[in-house]
Amino acid sequence: MPQPALTIASLIRTPALAEACGQWLKGGRHRLVAIDPGADPVGELERRREEFDAILLEEGAVTESLYATLRERGLQWPAVLIGPVSGRVLFHEAELRLPADQLEQLGYSLDAAVSRFLRRCTLPQASPPGAEETADAGGVTPEGWRLPNRLNGRLGYLGVYYKRDPSRFLGNLAAGERRELMDSLRRTYRDLLISYFKDPAAANQAIESFVNTAFFSDLPITKTVEIHMDLIEEFSKQLMLKGKKNDFLQDYRLALLDVMAHLCEMYRRSIPPDLPLMPAPLPEAGLPESTLPPA
Repeated sequence: MPQPALTIASLIRTPALAEACGQWLKGGRHRLVAIDPGADPVGELERRREEFDAILLEEGAVTESLYATLRERGLQWPAVLIGPVSGRVLFHEAELRLPADQLEQLGYSLDAAVSRFLRRCTLPQASPPGAEETADAGGVTPEGWRLPNRLNGRLGYLGVYYKRDPSRFLGNLAAGERRELMDSLRRTYRDLLISYFKDPAAANQAIESFVNTAFFSDLPITKTVEIHMDLIEEFSKQLMLKGKKNDFLQDYRLALLDVMAHLCEMYRRSIPPDLPLMPAPLPEAGLPESTLPPA
């Protein structure tokens, strides 16, 4: 049974980038709705807040003050920000970054952003008096409660636990799509290695991007190791050609271990917690004692 379509608000200013995003999501379960960043994006997002399930942003398409305005008005959705891994957080802590040269992973990143957003949202412990009546009447409700529950209602209880689409697993893709995805993952892993020791925040964003796609595409662990070894060998050859030492490259085994640890955590979180057992029914009043089960 196909999963329900997700409606994505797209704030992309560069026409070529907007077209590329549309192409990579074409035929999938994500529906892009263009929002003009140069008009009144906050007003339109506020008017259509119940229509969107996630948001796609181009870094630099809007001013940074717009992100603060969205937060102040409670307009927060699962977010993928198209831009270089820099370690910066512009919208909210659950946002995911994806460089423009790795758009092959866009569908996987959007799925990961939804799961990440749902997992990080905290529901209010108590509602003020009359909150239920206000919600039923279509009034304002706490955004931290409203969107996560709407997404969970559409995606099902397991949505927060990384419900994956087997049709998009690496092994089920056409040969050309499989090759493009692997090339994109290599670029992500290259970003990870380059920034691993000199910019931990940027490296962490690259790790998250790689691990999310690896998980949602069901990338075999052996392929991850293969990508790592191929890139280390490539770096080693480049250093040798320049007459420089390459023995320090063995330290990058830490990066591979880091990726594996993150991936293991993804798989651990993909298992829903056990549902509580239903208590045994109490015996009906008036039954003779002999009908009760032995103690």
